[in-house]
Amino acid sequence: MCGRYAITLPPQAARDYFGYVDQPNFPPRYNIAPTQPVPIVRQERDPRGGEARRFQLVRWGFLPGFVKDPASFPLIFNARAESAPDKPSFRAAMRRRRCLFIADAYYEWRRDGAKGRARASRPYLFRHADGTPLALAGLYETWIGSDGSEIDTACILTVSANGATVAIHDRMPAILTPKDFDLWLGLDEYAAEAAWRLLAPAPVDALEFFEIGPEVNKASNDAPSIQYRRGDLLS
Repeated sequence: MCGRYAITLPPQAARDYFGYVDQPNFPPRYNIAPTQPVPIVRQERDPRGGEARRFQLVRWGFLPGFVKDPASFPLIFNARAESAPDKPSFRAAMRRRRCLFIADAYYEWRRDGAKGRARASRPYLFRHADGTPLALAGLYETWIGSDGSEIDTACILTVSANGATVAIHDRMPAILTPKDFDLWLGLDEYAAEAAWRLLAPAPVDALEFFEIGPEVNKASNDAPSIQYRRGDLLS
C-alpha cells in the first residue's frame, strides 16, 4: 500500500527527470494524501502525429468510467499490479492510460503486535538511496458524469515488498527507472503486456528508509519536520 507521499524537489528538477514539455511551478508538499490534487506524467499524441510527455493535475483516487455515483464508490488510491490487467476497473487504463506519479519519498506504517488486536503503528519514510526522484507507476482515467462534468483521476500501482522493505510493510509502490518511461507511458496498446512486466519490486539496495515522528499521521501537517528521523526528534 502507498497512502501518503511527498514531492519536495524543485519544479525544474522534476521536469528534467520526467521529461515533460510543460513548465509548471509548484511548491514542495511533504504529506500528500488521497483525494488531494496531485501531478502525474502522461503521454499524448501531438498535432504532428508524434508523442509528448505532459504534466497534469488529477485527483488521487481512481474512478472507473462505469461508476454512476462517485460519492458511493470506494476510494481507490492504490491498485495491485498483479491483477490490474484483468480487473474491469483497470483493464482499459492498463492498455491505454498508464502514467507516472512524481515523488521523492513515500511513507508506510509498521504495525507491531499480534494480528487481530489493536496494534501500534509507526511511520517510516522511504526514498531512493541515491537521492533521485521516485517515478511511481500509476493509471489514470477521466470520469464523465451524466451531466457532462469531468473529473481526472489516478491511482498508484503496488507490488510485493522487496527483501528489505518487507520488514515494514508487505507492499510497496511500483517504482520505474527513466529507461523504462517510454515503454510504460507509450500509447501503443500492443505494448501493454510488456509495460505490465516492468512492474516489480525495487532492488533491495535501491531504497533507504527510517522511522519518523507521528506528525505525518495527520494529513493537514505539511512541513519539512515531518521527514525528520525519529531519533533526531527525540535528541
